[in-house]
Formats: sequence, structure tokens, C-alpha cells
Amino acid sequence: VQLQASGGGLVQAGGSLRLSCAASGGTFSSYAVGWFRQAPGKEREFVAGIRERERGGTTLYPDSVKGRFTISRDNAKNTVYLQMNSLKPEDTAVYYCAAGRNMILSSISVQSNYRSWGQGTQVTVSS
Repeated sequence: VQLQASGGGLVQAGGSLRLSCAASGGTFSSYAVGWFRQAPGKEREFVAGIRERERGGTTLYPDSVKGRFTISRDNAKNTVYLQMNSLKPEDTAVYYCAAGRNMILSSISVQSNYRSWGQGTQVTVSS
């Protein structure tokens, strides 16, 4: 499956953005999808994940974004969204989406479990 991330931009602290991850070339509903981010000088980190439809589409978030970010999927549109609210300057990073299969919920946060990655989209939050 091929992935295309979009929706990044510049926003003030406290604002919102919605990222999209559009997929092609596979049965998208059968893939778990994760969002990761990488800030300058830092390692790439997990920010949200959603399991396949047949595994209930359950979601996982790290504490750093829980309550502010929401991941969802529209399988009819082959798209996963990341709604980001109450953005903070520390959310500034390049955001990537990735797809993989057959992961238990706790392993959705593990980057090496993902086979397909989209290009990044820049999110900049000004203070």
C-alpha cells in the first residue's frame, strides 16, 4: 500500500489542524495505521494509531497527545485522519503516517512493525 500524508501547515498555539493519510494499492481497511512525528534533532516518536477494521479499529495514544489528538479512519475513502487540537509549540515536527498489519494494540506504537510509510508533512506551531 502507498501512502500520501497531507494537511500540515503553520498554526498558532491553541489552534487545530487535521492531517490526512490517503492510501492506494491495497485493501486499506485491512491495515493498521500509525502517525509518527520527528522534530529537529529528536528521534521519531509515535503519536497515534488505529487498528484494522476487522480488529475493531481500536486506537492508541501516548500520554503526550491523549485528549488533544484523535485518529480516525474512513475506509470508504481509504483515508486516515489525525485531528490535532490545542496544539503546542512542542508539537512542531514532520508528521508521517505508516501502515502495517497483524499488530496487537500495544505494538501499534512500534515503528519497526510498519511496512509502508508516507512522505512527511510539516506541522509548525507558533507560540
